Amino acid sequence: MVDIATRVHNHKWKIDPIVRSLIDTDFYKLLMCQSIFRNKPDTQVTFSLINRTKSIRLADLVDEGELREQLDHIRSLSLTRGESTWMRGNTFYGKRQMFTPEFMDWFEKLRLPPYHLEKHDGQYELTFEGAWPEVMLWEIPALAVLMELRSRAVLNTMDRFELQVLYARAMTKLWEKVERLREVDDLRIADFGTRRRHSFLWQDWCVQAMGEGLGEKFVGTSNCLIAKNRDVEAIGTNAHELPMVYAALADTDAELARAPYDVLSDWHEEHSGNLRIILPDTYGTKGFLDRAPDWLAGWTGIRIDSGDPAEGAEIAIDWWKSRGEDPKKKLVIFSDGLGEKKIAELHAQFAHRTRVSFGWGTLLTNDFRGLVPDDALAPFSLVCKAISANGRPTVKLSDNPRKAMGPADQIERYKRVFGVGEQEALEVVV
Repeated sequence: MVDIATRVHNHKWKIDPIVRSLIDTDFYKLLMCQSIFRNKPDTQVTFSLINRTKSIRLADLVDEGELREQLDHIRSLSLTRGESTWMRGNTFYGKRQMFTPEFMDWFEKLRLPPYHLEKHDGQYELTFEGAWPEVMLWEIPALAVLMELRSRAVLNTMDRFELQVLYARAMTKLWEKVERLREVDDLRIADFGTRRRHSFLWQDWCVQAMGEGLGEKFVGTSNCLIAKNRDVEAIGTNAHELPMVYAALADTDAELARAPYDVLSDWHEEHSGNLRIILPDTYGTKGFLDRAPDWLAGWTGIRIDSGDPAEGAEIAIDWWKSRGEDPKKKLVIFSDGLGEKKIAELHAQFAHRTRVSFGWGTLLTNDFRGLVPDDALAPFSLVCKAISANGRPTVKLSDNPRKAMGPADQIERYKRVFGVGEQEALEVVV
């Protein structure tokens, strides 16, 4: 097992680049990329880094030269033969050749496109522009780089024994969480922590700890490289990016109202079983489900990713009942801001009413809260989102207005089209 503290102390970035593979990314990114490659390959999209936690002044903490070095390294990466073989030959969600030969031929030749980096008021403005299937693959690596460079900036001030003690405490903290979750009967939980991890080495350690501590209750990781290296399941479906871009491309209000369902219609043609998971909150969960076509009720389940998670699950259960479906046969995946206590609480509340699973993110792979002075390693809310498509702004409403994004006039238009009224503002933990 890697001695993380020693590795950090002796750190040389060429030995330990933050992102070491194009598949050091979330599985849903690759699934979505293939869908986009097939359906909208020529759409021009701009992605931008957004730091929701303004008190973390990244441009003051992270050296610009280091950041560029890491980003340039990512641009040099291409799929290795072993990675290609894993994608082409592995079974994902019970299906062989999940990735088509045409997509794989394209992906094997891919190098990520250029980036644009500036500083403004203590923050980095990092953007990526180009064809959607290419620029979308910057999102996870860009987040991982900024998160880890921030961690390294703090760790660089610490000596060898301080680092040993820090990681011993962090490991103990995580293991105590695992021991508490071990007591939850019939738990199903996966690692969803790539995008805001403390570091690659730490995420890798967390996955190993979850596997050993939870056994069959640990069902996999969203990180493709770790899934490959550790021989565990790659987990993931789709994300808000799809409806946000489809909606931006709509010419009329009627087309806008249909856009979230057009996304899932395209997805329906490609995937079955546990990959048919609805992410309904991009423009408000309740309105989305109220207007959803009947065929969507036959999908396997729903992912709850914003707003009050219990309220979201209740809405889903009521919707399934109203459409003549048995909620006990459906899957609810909770994935927003989860700690181990909330996981146990939600499991107790819903496991007897529906099938329940959890995607555990930042508070699995980046919970160093309280372990260093001034809480300098506490996680923060950093995202990288599609902000425009073919020159039109994208919009996200969410079930939590604090996660909303887009121009104010377009947010109001989307609220009108999707019938979104007053929403409860909840703290964005991570």
